[in-house]
Amino acid sequence: MKVFIFTLGCRVNQCESEAVAESFAKRNHEILKSYNDADLTIVNTCTVTSKAEQKARREIRLFAKQSPVLVTGCYAQVNPKEIEELSDNVVVLPLMRKPELLGLSAFLDEHGDMDILTAIHEFAKERREGYGGLFDFAPSQFSYHSRSYLKIQDGCDNNCGFCRVHIARGPSRSLDADEVVRRALEIEKKGYHEIVLTGVNLTMYDHTGRGLGGLLQKLLGAVGPDMRFRLSSLEPDHIDDLLLEQLKDSRMQPYFHIPIQSAADRVIKRINRTYDSSHLEYVISTLRQIKDDPFLACDIITGLPAEGDEEFEITRSFLERHGFALMHVFPFSPRPDTALYRAKDRVPENIRDERAQILRDLSAKLNRTYTERQVGKEAEIILEGRRLGHWHGLTGNYLKLDVSNVPDGAAVGDLFRVRIASTSQAEVIA
Repeated sequence: MKVFIFTLGCRVNQCESEAVAESFAKRNHEILKSYNDADLTIVNTCTVTSKAEQKARREIRLFAKQSPVLVTGCYAQVNPKEIEELSDNVVVLPLMRKPELLGLSAFLDEHGDMDILTAIHEFAKERREGYGGLFDFAPSQFSYHSRSYLKIQDGCDNNCGFCRVHIARGPSRSLDADEVVRRALEIEKKGYHEIVLTGVNLTMYDHTGRGLGGLLQKLLGAVGPDMRFRLSSLEPDHIDDLLLEQLKDSRMQPYFHIPIQSAADRVIKRINRTYDSSHLEYVISTLRQIKDDPFLACDIITGLPAEGDEEFEITRSFLERHGFALMHVFPFSPRPDTALYRAKDRVPENIRDERAQILRDLSAKLNRTYTERQVGKEAEIILEGRRLGHWHGLTGNYLKLDVSNVPDGAAVGDLFRVRIASTSQAEVIA
């Protein structure tokens, strides 16, 4: 059987999709990089914005013309009926049953006399025994990525006024630290040189105990010198001194993605975030002290309730002053079931969109400044693949570069020391 898995949203979704892909590959099914020849397509959805849901609907309709489609993820959890109505070729498995997908390949093999659409309908009718753990997604081989992903946290205890991910995912839960270390060592044995630690709210890992910093202390003491770690999004509220101390280790990559949303205290309070701008200042300034010119990325929402001209300028100025290398800018999208869904102090859409464009332009400018500043420096790079006969890879500080002077016999996932020759080129140092 030929299977295509399409993933929207966060790195947790990407990790979970890789685990599902591995479960099919282990039973000798072919994992495709495109839907064109698929016998079955699995779509792992996101609900963080209305645009994410729109994209999911558009892709699902397209995929359903080629093959049966099984849809899961956050969007499938909060609005399954809307998805089911897209096509008769679509079956929905809610997020809370997503771990059962790890048994889908075995089920389909056992029911080979059924056509695939009938079989996935049967699969979705009732819960499957033996699956159901949020941390059952533990891939050791990766079909869609050159780097490994390790899911260590799920859910969120916060109640941000614009977000319904916590509604779909539930409260925060953490994988036991000793199990995280065991899985990391298994990944290391497979020959991977980088692990991306993922979670729905990663800094909420064990937040009533030693937290993410305590886990990193254990991990860094267990793995070898050639294993790098990269952190997915870091919510500011649980970035503490223990975590910042671990980030000094050279194996912790100089790339940090922080969902800021707004730097204006009035807006931060209105949207029910649990920190203030002074904490943001401390976190960003400390990260710059810890790492040599790190790549700082962030999420920003324009047009949030309570964002007047003054509040927008506070945010814009903050971003420019701290030189963020990349900004993911989203116009405010009211989400059903959230506190701000019917907010009366919303910003007019034309102003919201104008502000989004201002920040996107600023992001492009700051990104050029950052990448140009890296030219002439040395870095480590992981090979991600070949394009028209030429290697390309990703540096520790998240520069995607073509790579020359790569030794014969190199493979995807190999780690090399390079000199950055231009904003698009790097050369392996002999």
